[in-house]
This record gives sequence, structure tokens and C-alpha cells, in this order.
Amino acid sequence: MAEPELEVRRSARRRRTYTVFREQGRLVALVPERMTAAQVRELLPPLVEKFLRREAQRTLPASEDELAARARELFRVHLASRAGAELPPFTIRWVDNQNHRWGSCTTGEGSIRLSSRLRTMPTWVSDYVILHELCHLFVPDHSPAFHHLLAGYPQVDRARAFLHGYEHATNVEGAGEPD
Repeated sequence: MAEPELEVRRSARRRRTYTVFREQGRLVALVPERMTAAQVRELLPPLVEKFLRREAQRTLPASEDELAARARELFRVHLASRAGAELPPFTIRWVDNQNHRWGSCTTGEGSIRLSSRLRTMPTWVSDYVILHELCHLFVPDHSPAFHHLLAGYPQVDRARAFLHGYEHATNVEGAGEPD
């Protein structure tokens, strides 16, 4: 297996900690500015290996059918009792051209698109975005009724905070909201 390409970024503000994450498909390591090249060679490979192992364990549905099944199950568990109606017909798919949104929903068509960037996120974060977009099938705006419906998912605040933190850390424009 080929070694993944790793960009090392040095930070004068970072004193002791170092971390690895994905940014636009690339592996990036943030390290203290004073860390030597020898320390980088010694300390980063186990961290990269751990990151890649965790990333491989995330099993998000790949096909549109699997993704739709996941969405239906999330609706059943977290939204159905609050929605007061059956889940309307919808389609859901991964897209590679959403770099400023995590997801979007065309309510008239029932078409949901999820940013492929979510594939590297924890499952509870991608589940939040799926549920957010499913809520738009019932409430097209971000009104109190929308938020009441979405509140059926217990990880809402945690997932929103994760996405906001990700946006801040990667300096990507956007508010960290699915749409």
C-alpha cells in the first residue's frame, strides 16, 4: 500500500500538540513550528496510521439505494413521531460539487444532495445532515417548526458544533450549516 501524501503545516501558536485531518481530500498535519524534521518523521506516522484506521471504520452508505435506506431509518427513529406524516418520496445522493454546503434539498422535487466531504466525518455528523435535509421535505425554511422537527435527533448541537469547528479549522467559507 502506498504511503498517503501528507502536507505538514507548522504553527507558531501550537506548542505541544499535533494533529492529522483531511482537507479537500488531502491529509494535513498541524505541528508546532519548533518540531524538528526528525520528530515529524518519528511522531507523525503512527498518528497518520491511527487516523486512516479510524477513517476506514466509518461506513457511510455508498450507493443511492443504501443512502435512501439509511435516510428512511433515520426518519423512522428520529423524526416520524414529530413529523405527523409519512416520509414523502425523495431521492438522495452524494455530490462532489458542494464545497460551501454540507447538503441541500430541492423540496419540490424531493431531491437531496449531500457533500462528499461528509464521507470523512463521524457517522453522527452525516446523520445530522441527512436529517436536516429530510426536515426540509416537511418544512422548507429554518423556522421554529423546522427546528422542532430536527430536535428529534439527540446529536443536533454536537453535530452543528463539529461542523462549525471543521469550517473554522479549514478556513472554508460558510456558516457550517447544511444549507
